[in-house]
Amino acid sequence: MPSRALPAVAAAALLLTLSACGSDDGGSGSDPAAESKGPKSSESSDWKSIVKPGTTDCDYTEDPMGASKEVDQPEKTAQYTGEVAATINTSVGPLAITLDADKAPCTVNSFLSLASQDYYDGTSCHRLGNNPGFQLLQCGDPTGEGTGGPGYTIPDEFEDSDTFPAGTLAMANTGQPNSGGSQFFMVFGDTQLPPAYTVFGTLDEAAIKTLQEVGEAGVAEAGPDGTGAPKTPVEFETITVG
Repeated sequence: MPSRALPAVAAAALLLTLSACGSDDGGSGSDPAAESKGPKSSESSDWKSIVKPGTTDCDYTEDPMGASKEVDQPEKTAQYTGEVAATINTSVGPLAITLDADKAPCTVNSFLSLASQDYYDGTSCHRLGNNPGFQLLQCGDPTGEGTGGPGYTIPDEFEDSDTFPAGTLAMANTGQPNSGGSQFFMVFGDTQLPPAYTVFGTLDEAAIKTLQEVGEAGVAEAGPDGTGAPKTPVEFETITVG
């Protein structure tokens, strides 16, 4: 099964696989999905009353690789506009994020749809990179191996001016157009990547610090290029909004 990944340097930009946030520092690593320990996301938030619905039509396309966890596709019209505050509750503490539904309406619409269906609950972040110029944690795959997705793909919403400083929240993809799914990465140190990944939000300073601590602990078992599953497991419990 193809994988959605990230090259660590621009020169490797097209060498993407979903399981690798790969770069000169990218190997493969996996962590088995953990069982959700908290209340269900859908029971914790009123997903449809957060902000005024948008008007953007989104071309979600069925993924022939199928779904790793059965969910419904998002509504075709984006349901959110403006900034949406959310919290990813994890085994290493809460990660506060702000989603930008004006910049990436279809991506935010998909992310919140998946969260409302508990798609991310009980999943583990499978790939850590912690080298200068490539510091990020990739998450969002129910298989815990970097090969999974929701059964559909998302249209690209990146811009030529996109950069990836610490605090960036962006989608992983396979290197093909419009190939994002459920996997995303959180940047905790300025990272050099081409503008080929949809940026759809930011992390607050406390979340960045938490992920930096995860990065400092290193990987459990490094692949040939030095990355892999984090030694400190990061397991998603719930995602709440507001």
